[in-house]
Amino acid sequence: MALSALCGDEQGVILGQLRNALEPRLVMYFSSSNKELRALLPPAAQQQLRADYEEATALCLKVGLRDCKELREAMVVYKRDKGLSGSDLATLAKLGSVLPALERLVLIEPSGSAGPDGVPRLANGLVAGALPAVTHLGLGGMHVGVAGASALAAALDRGALPRLQSFGLMTAAIGDAALAALAPALRRRPALERLFLYDNPFGDEGLAALVPPPPPAGTPPAAAGGLKKLKLLNLDDTQVTDAGCAALAAALDRGALPALETLGQLDCSRVSAAAQDAVLDALYDRPPHYLLSST
Repeated sequence: MALSALCGDEQGVILGQLRNALEPRLVMYFSSSNKELRALLPPAAQQQLRADYEEATALCLKVGLRDCKELREAMVVYKRDKGLSGSDLATLAKLGSVLPALERLVLIEPSGSAGPDGVPRLANGLVAGALPAVTHLGLGGMHVGVAGASALAAALDRGALPRLQSFGLMTAAIGDAALAALAPALRRRPALERLFLYDNPFGDEGLAALVPPPPPAGTPPAAAGGLKKLKLLNLDDTQVTDAGCAALAAALDRGALPALETLGQLDCSRVSAAAQDAVLDALYDRPPHYLLSST
């Protein structure tokens, strides 16, 4: 079918699929050979594409990649202490739709170095279908807080990271309110298998938001999801106390988290041996079971 037979919106969709800040030559080649596409790529749009490419190139070099091609083809990106800013994370989010090979993305920064707006800018830029092949996302040392948690929840609910199975938010300033904002979106991800939340300041209220009590008698059963495939939950160095452990043990006894096999070491300064034993007893009733060490 000739492009001229398509409406302007349909032509725009084709152009949008060809526009790739990591490989801008593709859309330039097509537009130079087709007058309909050329009309949709005026000088201002070409200038913006060049600016996006330069921005993407600068990000690649900052994190130690040779060029945009290396990022475009990467299956694993694990970067530590690169001094990523909120602008860098926003740029990465814009590239989320043109990274089809990326399966594991881990970014570890010194505590709070990306600023309070870093994670919100990352999450707000992740459109539906962004990072389509990523199964593991880990963010360490970045300030998430309530704003970041709410933005991450919105990104998950609009369909970003559609294949996510493992999620880590470590040393991320996630308190009770932040986990309460994020937890519903996590429970709506039926494929989630591993959740790393260690070294965060949430306590019993946050844990209760993640693993809520059963619905009142007579109400319909919970919808699909509910962390039914979660195999690992790491709660190291949080502020969960004996009361939270008792609630978690009760939840395990009633069948919550039915696939859970591995539980992170709870903080012995806040959780008594008896409370830990109660949780482990509840977990031991559903083999296989393991206890993750704190090292």
